Amino acid sequence: MKFVKAILSLAVTIGLAYYLSCPLGPAPALGPFLSPFTGFWQNGEETLDPKSQEVLEVAGLKDEVTVRFDDTGVPHVFAKNNYDLFYTQGYLTAKDRLWQMDLQTRAAAGRLSEILGKVTLDMDLRSRRLGMGYGAEENLKVAMSDPRSKEALTAYSAGVNAYIEQLSPKDYPVEFKLLGYKPEPWKPINTLYMLEQMTLTLTSAPDEQMMSSILKKYGKSVTNDLFPDYPKLQESPIIPAGTIWDFKPLAIPKAPVKPVRRDSISFLQKSGSILARESPREDGIGSNNWAIGAEKSITGYPILANDPHLDLSLPSIWYQIQLHSPEFNVYGVSLPGVPSVIIGFNQNVAWGVTNVDADVTDTYKIKFKDNSREQYWHDNQWKPTRNREEVVQVKGSLTPRKETVIYTHHGPVTDSDSGAAVPNMAVRWIGHQPGNSFITFYELNKAKNYDDYRSALTHYLGPAQNFVFADNSKNIAITVNGKLPLKYKDQGKFVLDGTNPATDWHGWIPSEQNPYVRNPTRGFVSSANQSSTDTTYPYYINWVFAPSERAIRINERLQAMSNANADSLRSIQNDNYNVQARTVLPRLLEILETSPLNSAQKAAKIMLANWNYQNSPESVAASIFEEWMPALRSAIWNDEFGSLIIPTRDRTLYLILKQPNEKWFDNVNTPEKETLNTLVFGTFKSSLDTLTSRHGAMNASWAWSKVKGTEIRHLSRSLKPFNSKILNTGGGSSIVNAITKHKGPSWRMVVELGPTPRAYGIYPGGQSGNPGSPYYLNLLDKWEKGELNELIFLRSPDERNTHLSSKVILRKK
Repeated sequence: MKFVKAILSLAVTIGLAYYLSCPLGPAPALGPFLSPFTGFWQNGEETLDPKSQEVLEVAGLKDEVTVRFDDTGVPHVFAKNNYDLFYTQGYLTAKDRLWQMDLQTRAAAGRLSEILGKVTLDMDLRSRRLGMGYGAEENLKVAMSDPRSKEALTAYSAGVNAYIEQLSPKDYPVEFKLLGYKPEPWKPINTLYMLEQMTLTLTSAPDEQMMSSILKKYGKSVTNDLFPDYPKLQESPIIPAGTIWDFKPLAIPKAPVKPVRRDSISFLQKSGSILARESPREDGIGSNNWAIGAEKSITGYPILANDPHLDLSLPSIWYQIQLHSPEFNVYGVSLPGVPSVIIGFNQNVAWGVTNVDADVTDTYKIKFKDNSREQYWHDNQWKPTRNREEVVQVKGSLTPRKETVIYTHHGPVTDSDSGAAVPNMAVRWIGHQPGNSFITFYELNKAKNYDDYRSALTHYLGPAQNFVFADNSKNIAITVNGKLPLKYKDQGKFVLDGTNPATDWHGWIPSEQNPYVRNPTRGFVSSANQSSTDTTYPYYINWVFAPSERAIRINERLQAMSNANADSLRSIQNDNYNVQARTVLPRLLEILETSPLNSAQKAAKIMLANWNYQNSPESVAASIFEEWMPALRSAIWNDEFGSLIIPTRDRTLYLILKQPNEKWFDNVNTPEKETLNTLVFGTFKSSLDTLTSRHGAMNASWAWSKVKGTEIRHLSRSLKPFNSKILNTGGGSSIVNAITKHKGPSWRMVVELGPTPRAYGIYPGGQSGNPGSPYYLNLLDKWEKGELNELIFLRSPDERNTHLSSKVILRKK
């Protein structure tokens, strides 16, 4: 009997071992992941030993490189030539962020299905149909033709691969083990995919099809009134209003005499755009940057600040690093997968960026000769299309998914209107334009003055960014920068007629005529994704930008500022003041005075009446207001616009404050006639009901930080144990401290320029992408509190500093 039990036990053990070693469909085998020899147990890391020194021999270096790590895990790289500098940057970034680099490259290239199976096939097809691969290839040709970018891309790739080559399966980042695949060699085109992905992230999803549907339904007059080209209520443009444009503008292209017939754009039953947003535009989310001049600074030199607002993820979208060679000494944050520093400072200058939100994506309706789509009608002639064969490998499937994407001179034909038998909508996108934006950052990294800054910007293609700048010669400046298409007014606000050459892009706004200002009399420059200029600027950039509340608050604080230091600017980054509430809440409370309220509603009204307009973490009033305003906006517009886009927040506030008797307050789906007062009371009540159902009767659990529930998620979005805790933060989408549930300041930086620059910065998370590392979340608590770390700016590898930790020497093998 014992013999039988032993045989049975052995059989079960062998069967279990076999079962765990085999992939379960598209899922990886669990055995290797659970193995104590090769599995996740091997991914634990220890804090760097301050006294440790290590020598690594790696293939491909030209000379010896010294790396000093500080106590937050940030590397400070000292190389004797630029090749070794970028090689080491690639090596170190891969060491900390290899899976992040792989995942984001696959997302851009449309290759996620190779590792995740059918669940990501639609996402991959969107990337292929958009032409992400085409754009990366076109940009790679330009980058490899410039010796500077060629050296940087080649060296960076070699460094990444040197790190990968030394890995054994037990060393793979835990996500590779979970998904059952191994890292593949890095290529220069992967960096271009990373830049394409960033361009896509910062390109607003086009509204042309929805806007065309609105035009068809309501006509030109109503459309222009509800969707104006410039805010009606309030604005504080990036380039101060009244700025004189000291240039002779190019002739503006003429709009078509006969625009597309209204009936030629079918009223959409679905959103067809390949770039369509998966959720409504989140008002107010973007980025902030500003610089104050020497006259406002206690140091007598400019001070610059930047906090780009993006998805908050673990690991961070950014990677801190200092790069030093005979030609460079720069500190800041890079994008994992991209050599150089993207936002940062050196001995002489500092710079930062925010998104312009320029209209650089247009949709064209194409007329094909027949369903073969081999020819399309343009400029009174049939022109040939081009084909690009896309092959997507799908994990768990024996055959790949193949698709032919048709290209016209406008771009890839990606979508159809509701009446088309075949895709007939092409997208023109700045991501397809050949260029070498990398050189802008390469030149900024070693810039010495304002002229170097202006020269560097001429190389930049996109996505269009507001580049803020300061230097030790006491200049401050901001430039609305990018390769901006020369268009007639509102070109691209609606779907364009792809047969008419008048709707093509007609060249580019000269880079020197992009909006900019240097040393304005007010003593500061700033941006918060609001309108680039007032209406006197001669060129069309876009018709809709971020609402103005963040910009208004920043400019109020900067205008009043004197004798400022870095901490003064840090306090603005953490400013929770609600300009929107200041603007509209008094009127809403007046209306509530005329409405019958129960005891709970009266208590909430008193809470709002006594509110100081601060979206602080503990504020209950902030929770009520932030629940109420979106509900009121939806109640005003949803009955007329349904699944289409609705008028902007600025237009909504204008309606409430200036046009209280407009027809838009009436709900067309009910027999009763609703008014502004009806909607204000109804949405106030429903918002309180919503908060009560989720959090109980009004109490401390209504605190804004608890209602908002900010959480920083792992890049996988599904590995919840790798997420952060729920954070105790204030802010909000219309607040300077723009923290929402999953978005916010991905990097906060303040730089005091001068003979010895002093800088401070932080991002939520840490240097390492390894959840088993002490440097995965080590910066989170300070970020949550709004604090900054000093950024250790070294001039030599032997410099002493109490924050320095271990040393690594890289030598040629």
